[in-house]
Amino acid sequence: MCPQPASIRFGTDGWRAVIGDDFTYANLRRVADAAGRVFASEHPGGLVIVGHDTRFEAASFARAAAEVLAAHGLRVKLTDRYVPTPTLCWSVAHDEDAIGGVMLTASHNPAPYLGFKLRMDDGGASPVEFTDRVEAALVPEPPVRDAETAATVEIVDLINPYLDALRRMVDANVIAEANLRVVVDPLYGAGQTYLAELLRSFGVEVTELHGTRNPGFGGLHPEPIPPHIDEARAFVRDHALDAAFITDGDADRIGAADRNGNFVNPHRIIALVARHLVEDRGLKGRIVKTLSTSVLVDRVGARLGSEVTTTPVGFKWIYGEMVKGDVLVGGEESGGIGIPSHVRERDGLLMALLLAEMMGQRKMGLGELVDDLLALTGSMEYDRVDLKLEPAVKDAFVTAMPAIAPEEIAGLAVREIIRADGIKFLLPDDAWLLLRTSGTEPLVRIYAEAESAQTVQGLLAAGRALVTGA
Repeated sequence: MCPQPASIRFGTDGWRAVIGDDFTYANLRRVADAAGRVFASEHPGGLVIVGHDTRFEAASFARAAAEVLAAHGLRVKLTDRYVPTPTLCWSVAHDEDAIGGVMLTASHNPAPYLGFKLRMDDGGASPVEFTDRVEAALVPEPPVRDAETAATVEIVDLINPYLDALRRMVDANVIAEANLRVVVDPLYGAGQTYLAELLRSFGVEVTELHGTRNPGFGGLHPEPIPPHIDEARAFVRDHALDAAFITDGDADRIGAADRNGNFVNPHRIIALVARHLVEDRGLKGRIVKTLSTSVLVDRVGARLGSEVTTTPVGFKWIYGEMVKGDVLVGGEESGGIGIPSHVRERDGLLMALLLAEMMGQRKMGLGELVDDLLALTGSMEYDRVDLKLEPAVKDAFVTAMPAIAPEEIAGLAVREIIRADGIKFLLPDDAWLLLRTSGTEPLVRIYAEAESAQTVQGLLAAGRALVTGA
């Protein structure tokens, strides 16, 4: 029996569920049918582009979604192979006939998950108003449509035009002259072969880890943060390479490590890319960051003379600022960073290329770039804990959250509380603690930043106590 429509909800970025549990062909067809209804009501006969990542059965699920969309009289282009999410987004944005896109991916979620992302005609994430309409259009059992009335699903190459566009985004000579040696780790995700191929085309010597098809991700969690990237960190250090570039399950997120294996977190990557675009390329515009992103971004924005705008967590909020205009770069703590002049979406591959270009432009290693950045902004330490809870404990925290108002946390006075997305406590010397429930997984995320790692760990412990009621 199909679950009731209320069981399917779009979270921070799409609908995600465990394959074979809630993510079934029946439910996939329900969601695709609802999306088809909404797309067709606005643009009868319009073109929708469908992509998929490397997860279990993703290609078959994508084909099923494409056929359901076509049954609504929509024209459909379906990728001929796995692609990163930014490939799908770029393809939609640069096809003047496209009214939107669908991506079958669960991004950075564990291997058992698959998801359904919706994209608008500019390649950007679907706003809440649109996904609310899709949810409202869900029916328990979509009608069986006459296949003869459906438009043809066209199988197309999405990846090569996108890779060519990325090559035009950076200076090939600057990267080539740097004689870089790097390791690339796609974590078995949709960036495999593609990022390595790009870098090699610029003369970079590349070793690729976890670059084969493995729907179980070899037991790895495809999120480009420690401990999932520890093998790449060790490899770059042990083989005396210049850097490691790591992408997540659908390659829209980036992580990195310097030649000593030190993790270069997304906060620092956002700040580095912003500095590169302004100081090395002479570009201008706002920097947009989410509530969970480091104050380093605010500090570098002030030094660059760039306005910094803060949004709730989730790239869809950054996308909303990009639509308003005058945005140079937008990024989030989880590694999703995008440049709207390319596409209004995150792109892990482009960020790796820009870091390589910055290394070549400034003739500095990645670690040296970070040291130079921190000399400009001052140093801050950051960490995050994902706390898996029993449903009753999580529900109790959500109920109690509006009333949580401590005067101090881990011995630090609470200067201000922000309740725009979860609950964020602003503390002395730019330190902060953020507690928020995940929009895609059954857990509570605890984020903290302060001048010392010891203070950060104290804040995380205090955050855990606040969440669990200890």
